[in-house]
Amino acid sequence: MTGADEPEILFERRGEAGLITLNRPKSLNALTFSMSTAMYRALAEWERDDRITRVVVRGRGGRAFCAGGDIRQIYDLARQGLDEEVRQFWLAEYHLNAYVKRYTKPYIALIEGIVMGGGVGLSLHGSHRVASERYALAMPEVGIGFFPDVGMTHALPRLPGYAGHYLALTGARIGAGDALALGLATHYSAAENFDAITDDLAEGSVIGRAFDRHATAFQEVGPITSHGGTIEACFSAGSVVEILARLDSDGSPFATETAALMRTRSPHSLCIAHEQMKRGLAMDFAEAIQAEYRLAMRAMHWHDFREGVRAVLVDKDNRPDWRPATLAEVDPAAIAEAFTDLPDGDAPKFDGSERILS
Repeated sequence: MTGADEPEILFERRGEAGLITLNRPKSLNALTFSMSTAMYRALAEWERDDRITRVVVRGRGGRAFCAGGDIRQIYDLARQGLDEEVRQFWLAEYHLNAYVKRYTKPYIALIEGIVMGGGVGLSLHGSHRVASERYALAMPEVGIGFFPDVGMTHALPRLPGYAGHYLALTGARIGAGDALALGLATHYSAAENFDAITDDLAEGSVIGRAFDRHATAFQEVGPITSHGGTIEACFSAGSVVEILARLDSDGSPFATETAALMRTRSPHSLCIAHEQMKRGLAMDFAEAIQAEYRLAMRAMHWHDFREGVRAVLVDKDNRPDWRPATLAEVDPAAIAEAFTDLPDGDAPKFDGSERILS
C-alpha cells in the first residue's frame, strides 16, 4: 500500500513510453488538484520530447483506475468559502481533460477496476482504452446533486441508441462488454497482462501489435446491450418526466428497476443532465467543457450538491434531502440559466489558446 510520504502520482520514462501511475489506492486513486497539475506538466513535457512516442496511464492497487475527482476535497473547500481554490481545482481538471482530448501522441489508458467521473475524463478522451475483467464504468454524479462532467456533455449524447442518456440519468455501472460495444473501451485484456503490454509499449512495439499479443475478445453481454431497445425507446423522450413515464409504461423488470434508480437521484441534477444531453450534440469538445465549468462553479452553491455529498460521502446515511424534492418543482428557467455565462468572469475557452500550467 502507498505510504504517507509517497507521491499521489508517479511519472517514469521507460524506453519510448511515458508512464503515469495514479498512486492513491486507499482513495481509489481519486484525482486531486495537485495530481491534475502534475499530470498536465508531464504530458506537456513528453509531447515536446521526441524520445517519448506514447503515454501509458494506469491506476495502482487493482480496485480502481480512478474513481473520480476528489469530491470530498472540493466539498470541504466549498464549505469553507474558498472559492478561488475551488475554481483552480475545476480549471486544472478540465484543462487536463481538454489536453488529453487534443494530445498529439498515442495516449493509452490501461483500466483495471472502477473508472468513474474524473477517471472517465482521464481515459475516455485518449486514443486507446483497454478494459480489464474488473472494468466498471459509471458517471454517478446525479446521485450526489452534481452533473456528468469531464467532457461528458460532448461524449455521452454521441453514444448510439441513447445509451449516453441512460448513463447520465441513472449513474448505472457498466462492464467491459457494454463499454466495448459502445466504443467507450477500444480493447480488452486481462489485467494480468497489463505489465506485459506496458513493457511492449515501452520497447517501442507498434501499438496495435502489442494489443494483438495480449488483448483478447470479450463476449459478455451487459445491460445496455441486452436492453438497448428499451433504453432507446424510453430515453429518447424529450424530458425526464416523459422518460420516467415511458419506463413505467414499459413495465419490464429492467425498466422498473431503472425508473426506481432514477427516482433516488436529485431531481434538479436529472434535469441539468438531460439538458446537457440535448445541448451537447451541437457543441464541440471545448464548448462542452466550457459549459461544464459554468455548471461546476454554480454547483458549488447548489443545495443538492452539498446535501448529496453529505449523504453519500460524509455522513453516509444515503438519505439526501433533495430540494426541490420532485421533478414537477424544478424550474425550467433555472435549468436554462445554469448554462449561461458566469456573471463574475466567464469560463476560459479550453481549446489550448490559453497558456495553462506551464
